[in-house]
Amino acid sequence: MLFTVRWLAAELTENKGNTESETEIKEVSTDSRKKMNSALFVPIIGENFDGHDYVQQAVEHGAAAILWDKKRRLPAKLPADLPVFFTDDTIAALQKIAENYRMEVDPLVIGITGSNGKTTTKDMVRAVVETTYRTHYTLGNLNNHIGLPLTILSMKRDTEVLVLEMGMNQFGEIDKLSRLAKPDYAIITNIGESHIEFLGSREGIANAKLEILHGLHENGQIIIDGDEKLLEKLHEQKNVITCGYDKTNSKVIEIINMEYNRTDFNVGNKFNFTIPLLGSHHVHNASYAIAIGELLKISQENIQQALQKLSRTSMRFEMIKGMNGASIINDTYNASPTSMKAAIDVIRQMDGFHHKILVLGEILELGAYSEEMHRSIAENIIVPITDVFTYGDEAAFISDSVSANNEDIHCQHFTSKEALLQEVKSYLREDALLLFKASRGLQFEKLIEEII
Repeated sequence: MLFTVRWLAAELTENKGNTESETEIKEVSTDSRKKMNSALFVPIIGENFDGHDYVQQAVEHGAAAILWDKKRRLPAKLPADLPVFFTDDTIAALQKIAENYRMEVDPLVIGITGSNGKTTTKDMVRAVVETTYRTHYTLGNLNNHIGLPLTILSMKRDTEVLVLEMGMNQFGEIDKLSRLAKPDYAIITNIGESHIEFLGSREGIANAKLEILHGLHENGQIIIDGDEKLLEKLHEQKNVITCGYDKTNSKVIEIINMEYNRTDFNVGNKFNFTIPLLGSHHVHNASYAIAIGELLKISQENIQQALQKLSRTSMRFEMIKGMNGASIINDTYNASPTSMKAAIDVIRQMDGFHHKILVLGEILELGAYSEEMHRSIAENIIVPITDVFTYGDEAAFISDSVSANNEDIHCQHFTSKEALLQEVKSYLREDALLLFKASRGLQFEKLIEEII
C-alpha cells in the first residue's frame, strides 16, 4: 500500500465521493489502457491527447480513485461513490502528492543529472547501494516532471535509499525536480552539449544542471566531474567530492587495464575495481557510484561485487557479434558530441582489429551550433580508425572534416540507409570492429538488426 483514500483527502481537500474511506491505493497510473491494482488514476493532458477522455476505461481497469481537472465536466456515468479529487492542474497535483509521500517515507535520496551518463551512473549507483540497503530507483527513462513523481510514488514504504535520475531540456526543470525530491546526495556526471539549442551554450547547460543543488539538503553532499572546468566554482566547497583523471581531484581515477569486455581501474586507493564495460567515460561514471558507496559506508568488497555484476542497459555500448564474426558495438540509444567522442576514443584503444569502422549518424537538437559541433567530432577520429561512414544531413560535416585532415582514413557520406547498409555489409569480417552511434531519432538499431 502507498496510502489510503483518506490520506489523499487530507492532501487534496476539494473532492467528492467516498473520500473518507480507508480504501488502499496500491499504485499510481497515468495509462488507462493498463490493468490497475487499486490505483489512483492521474489523467495527463498532452499535445495530442487528454487522459480525462479515458477515465471510464481507467475505472474499468481498476482505478480506485481519480484526479480531475476542475475545468472539465465530470462524466455522469462514473460511480457515485468513486473518490474524485479536483485540482487546477493534474500534473502539479501529482507532484504535490509525490513530494509529500517522499517526505513521509523519508529515504535517503540520491539525485543524478548530467548531459551524458545519467542512466549508466544511476544503474551503477543502484547496484552498489542495493548490496546494503532497501533501494528504489528510476526505471527506464522516467526522469522528467511526470516520470520522477511516478518513480517516487512507486517506492515501497520501507525504502531506505531512493535513486533518482533527473533529466531536462530547459532552464527551471531540474530546479523543480530537485525541490520535489530534496536529495541528500547530488551527482553531476558531466556537462556536454545536449539541448544546447534551448540553453544557448555549455555555460547555460552547466547552470541548468546546477539547479539540482536548489533542493539539496542543507548538509547534503555533492559529487561532480572534477575535470569539467565549468564546475570549478564548486571545488572549494567542503561538501563537494570531485572525481576525475586530473591529479587535483579528491578522487583520482587511474585506468590499469582495458580489455575486450572489461576495464580495471582504481579511484585514489589501493583497492582495484573492475567493470564489464569499456572506456574511460564508463570508469568516470563508476567513480561516482564508488564515492556514494563510501559515503554510505558500503564495503569496497560489496562495491566491487556490484560493479562486476552490472547489467548493461540495452543499446548503450553493447558489444555483440555480427555476420561473419564481426564485432559490433551498439551505442545507438542516443548521442551528443561529448558521448560520440568518448565512444570513438574507446574504439581507438581497443586492440586486435585490423579494421575499425565508425558508422555515425546525425546528432539532433544542436540548433545553430550543429555544424561546429559535428565538425568537432572529427578531431577525435584519427588512425587507427580506418573507415568513417556517416548518415544524416548534418553528419556530413564529420566525414568532410575527417577527409580534409586525414587521407589515411576512408570516409563516405550516405543519403540513404539502404546504401549505407550495403556498404557496411561488405566490411563484416572477423577482424572488423564497427561502432554504431547516432541520435535516438535515427533508429540506427534497425541497421544493426540487419547484420547480426
